Amino acid sequence: MFKFWGDGSAEARQAVENITVRSTENFNWTFIFILAVVFYVYWTEVKNKNFKAIFAGFALYGVHWLYEIANAIIGHVTGYPLWSVSNASTTFILLIGVCWELSMMFSLAGIISWKMLPDDTSKRYFAKDGKKGISCKLVGAVEMALLFALFESFLAGTSNWSFIWVYKWWGVLPVFITTYIPFFLASNYVPDMEPKKRNTFLAVEWGLVAILLIILIPAGII
Repeated sequence: MFKFWGDGSAEARQAVENITVRSTENFNWTFIFILAVVFYVYWTEVKNKNFKAIFAGFALYGVHWLYEIANAIIGHVTGYPLWSVSNASTTFILLIGVCWELSMMFSLAGIISWKMLPDDTSKRYFAKDGKKGISCKLVGAVEMALLFALFESFLAGTSNWSFIWVYKWWGVLPVFITTYIPFFLASNYVPDMEPKKRNTFLAVEWGLVAILLIILIPAGII
C-alpha cells in the first residue's frame, strides 16, 4: 500500500512517458466543483477579514508552483521529473508533476496549516520563563510536512500510478525534508512577517511564478 522510494522500474518510466500534459481527455465536472469549493473558502476568509489565513494560503501555494515548475524543468532536461501524476488518476494535468485536484488541495493547505496553529502564533513549546523553546510554527510545519509525505507515499503505491517516483533516490525522506517542510514554513511564517516584507515576499514569489509560466509553457519546456 505504501511506497517509500522510487524503484526505477520500466513500468514507472513507461507510466511517465505516457503522460499527456493539459489533455482534456479525462475532463469532467468535478473540476468546476473543486474550483467552487476553493473560491468559497477564500471568500469566506475575506468576508471574515482573516487576512493572515489568506496570506498563508498564497504563500504556500506560490512555493508549490515554483516547485512544480522546477520539477517540470528537471523532467524536460533529464527525461524524467522527480515526481509525476498519471492521466488515469485525474481529470486534468497542469504540469507533469501536478494535477488539478492536487493543485487545488495545495491552494488550501496553507490556510489549513495556519488554522491548526495555536491562536497565539508566538507560542513556544518547552520554553522556560518565556525563553528559548521551539516555535509552534516550526513544530506545526514539521508535523504537516510529515503527514503530507506519508500520504504521498500512499499515493505512490496506488495501482493507477496516482503518484510516480522514477528515481531510486527519491522518496518519502527527500520529499519530507526538501519539499513539504519549505511549503509549511512559508504558510506558517509569512503571515506574521512585517507587512512590507510579507508583501514583498508574496509579490516576488508570484511574479516569478507568472514570468516562468508565461515563458516556459509556450516554449514547450513545461
